[in-house]
Amino acid sequence: MSNSRVDYSELVYALQQDREGEANELLEEVMHRLKDYLQVVLNADEKDAEECTQQAFLNVYEQIKKDNIREEKYIFSYMIRACRHEYFRLSKEQHRFNNPVEDHQDHLVDPAEQFQNLMDKDRQAILEACLNELREKSRTFIEYFIDKPDATTKEASAHFDISGANVRTKKSRILSRLHHCFKRKWRQ
Repeated sequence: MSNSRVDYSELVYALQQDREGEANELLEEVMHRLKDYLQVVLNADEKDAEECTQQAFLNVYEQIKKDNIREEKYIFSYMIRACRHEYFRLSKEQHRFNNPVEDHQDHLVDPAEQFQNLMDKDRQAILEACLNELREKSRTFIEYFIDKPDATTKEASAHFDISGANVRTKKSRILSRLHHCFKRKWRQ
């Protein structure tokens, strides 16, 4: 989200002139943004978002190669529309929609929920970074509880071969470190 480029006209020129290095660099950026759009705005899962952005790009690429793009500076909004159309086509193909798309406005994520989805992704990324800062033993220990949220102290005690009191103490200390790390990174 750090790069807020809107004009991807250079992508069109790079593809038309077969400048692969520049095209690949711009494509990596735009494809990530298109996937995010589908996941945040249309609530697509990661697999569908990946598939739809790939297919939409292939469709747009054909138009670029045929020199059918009149306003290169609007290529990003054109690709957004292509992704959106591709997602609705895929959804209809998977029988999620049996009526016209207009009848399914409730499938679209409202702006407040879009913000929450972005926040959740940011939180996940920060948590992952904080987990990576832990020593391997601590990370393995806390990941046990992340993977098995319903695990009891007794089960964890048996799994790690430590007493129940040590499980509670260790879990509390690691969670405290994660909490402080999260707060520090969240403010950045």
